[in-house]
Order: sequence, then C-alpha cells, then structure tokens
Amino acid sequence: MDRAREGARMTKAQRASSRPTLAHVAARAGVSPSTASIAFSGQGPVSDATKTKVLTAASELGYVGPDPRAAGLRRGRSGIVGAVLAARIGVSFRDPVLIQTLDGLAEELSSLGAGLLLMSESAEGSSQVTVANAPVDAVVLLGCNFDPGQSLDVLTRRGIPMVAIEAEPTGASPVISVDNRGGTRLLAEHLRDLGHERVSLITLGLERPTEPRELTPECERESVLPARERMRGARDVFPGIGGWVAGASRVEAGRRAARMLLDVDPSKRPTAIIAQSDLIAAGAIAAARELGLDVPRDLSVVGFDGIRVDNLGLRLTTVRQPTHEKGAAAGRAVIALLEGREAESTAFSVEFVAGETVAPPSAL
Repeated sequence: MDRAREGARMTKAQRASSRPTLAHVAARAGVSPSTASIAFSGQGPVSDATKTKVLTAASELGYVGPDPRAAGLRRGRSGIVGAVLAARIGVSFRDPVLIQTLDGLAEELSSLGAGLLLMSESAEGSSQVTVANAPVDAVVLLGCNFDPGQSLDVLTRRGIPMVAIEAEPTGASPVISVDNRGGTRLLAEHLRDLGHERVSLITLGLERPTEPRELTPECERESVLPARERMRGARDVFPGIGGWVAGASRVEAGRRAARMLLDVDPSKRPTAIIAQSDLIAAGAIAAARELGLDVPRDLSVVGFDGIRVDNLGLRLTTVRQPTHEKGAAAGRAVIALLEGREAESTAFSVEFVAGETVAPPSAL
C-alpha cells in the first residue's frame, strides 16, 4: 500500500513537472513559438486556420496560458513579457530575421511558462496596448529608437526591467547585439579586393518604414541603430559611400531603391551594391535583371543576415548573423532580471558567407 501511495505521489509530481508550455503547443501545432504565442493571445497577423490549430493543440495538451507559478518566482505579477517592435506588427512579421529572433525569445521564456505580448512602438490611441499600460513584468525592445522623453521614461517610472535587441542602449539595461559594423566591413573589403571603386549602399529603413529615398545625413540620423552601424562598416573601407534608403527590409523595397541607383548612365552606375539585408539584396538583383544587367558580371551585390531567399537563382554573398541565438540571449537576460540576478550584455559575431553574386568589375 505504501508503495502504491508513493507511486501515486511520484506520478502526480511528474505530471506537475511536465506541465505543457507554449513550446509544446507550437511543436504539436507545427508552427513556430512566436506564431503560437500570437495565436494564443489573439494579437497579431495570424490566419484563422493557424489560430484554430494552435488552440486545438493547446486544448489537447491542457495548456491554458502562462504558468501562474512563474510569476511567483519573479518580481512581476502578470507572467507576461512585452516585445516592443519598431514597426506595426503586420509589417514586422514580413521580416524573417525578426521572426527568428522572436522564436528564440519565445522558446527561452516558455521554460518559465511566461507569455509574450507583442506591441508596436508606433501604436497610437487610447485603445492600443502600449508600454504605458501593458500588464507586463519585463519588456524587450527590438530595433527601437526610443524617445528618451516618452516611452523610455515611462518604462523607467514603472520600474519594468528592459532588455534591448539591436536597439539603442537604455542605461543599465542589457543590450543584445551583433557585429553590424565588422560584418559590413568584411563585405566591403571583399568588394575592394575584387577591384570595385564605385560602390553604393541600400540601407535598412528609417525608424518608421517609409518610401525609398536618397540617403542623406538627416536620413542617417533617423535610421535604426543596425543601419547606422552597417553604414560605418562600409565607410571604414569606402569613406565617401552614399546610396538609397529602402523603405523596409523587403524585396520590393530593395528593388525600388536599386532602380534609382541603376537606371542611370552606365558611367554613373555603381559596379557593386552593399545591401543591408538579404531581402534588400534580392530586390537589388531583381532590379538589375529588369534593366538587362547580369549579376555578377555587370553588378556585384552583397547582403546581410544569412537567411534563405527563395527564387534568387544564385547563392548570395552575405554575412550570417545568429538571429535565433539573439532572441534566446534576450530571453535569458529577461529571466535573470526577473529573478533579481545581474544580466550582462551580449555581442555576437557574424560569419562571412561566400556566394555567387560578386565578381571583379567589368570594363565599361
């Protein structure tokens, strides 16, 4: 009888320790953790079919939301971590780099049963969930250039711990970053060594996605931090380099910006383009082909990120950044802060990836 009671107690303990998490729900539904988090919370651009799959998986696993015990382990009360995006949520979810980063963050937070609430820095109106009113235990800033007189001060006054991913430093808060400057310098040096001199930039968008525009000092000041760091890396090799600002990290934005650079007299056309994302690079290649230019014979193109780009036809020369690891590092920093431990900043290196989109400049 004693053995039977002990066995029952062990089974109950095992069941408690194996409480389903958001990661389990995501795996069962066949979606990413960030998608599962959005579908379960009702926030963001998720189709009805995906939402149904996630909720069905949650029901089958007995997952009812963030573990209320997790809040007891931390200083907060809600069991929710806010992720603040620089652009609207629908726009942001077209960026695979952001999605992979959110996946890493969501997976790490799921170990505590914490939920992830997505918010847009550009949200306006009293009906929107913002950093001023969101019931969150901590906030992760993703690529945001916060106005120190508004959002940052609000979070500080509320006493909410912050972690920044590729965002402006926020005082004592930890920052998760990659070597944007060093990675772009590698690409620029590669182009220089091939003999390129007329090189142009197509940069990431401004703090808010906009139409493509010529890169000016004012645009540079308004650009997100990764864009500015990547510009500095290019100028370490090509001091006078200019170019265009893409409206966002999207293929179409890169294509439109590249048309402005390439649809000119051949003597003024760059022989190489440094695109600040792989999607922008894919757009630049598409624009070159529309104009009858061959890549890489007539134009060399390099990107940044190391993601998969479909229908390109060539292996892109780029640098690979650890997107998933960035999110996971931010998740670990959040957990440390909520448990009253010190969280350090983390800087990741990038890896040069040789491809088929660069060659020595052809003679005009």
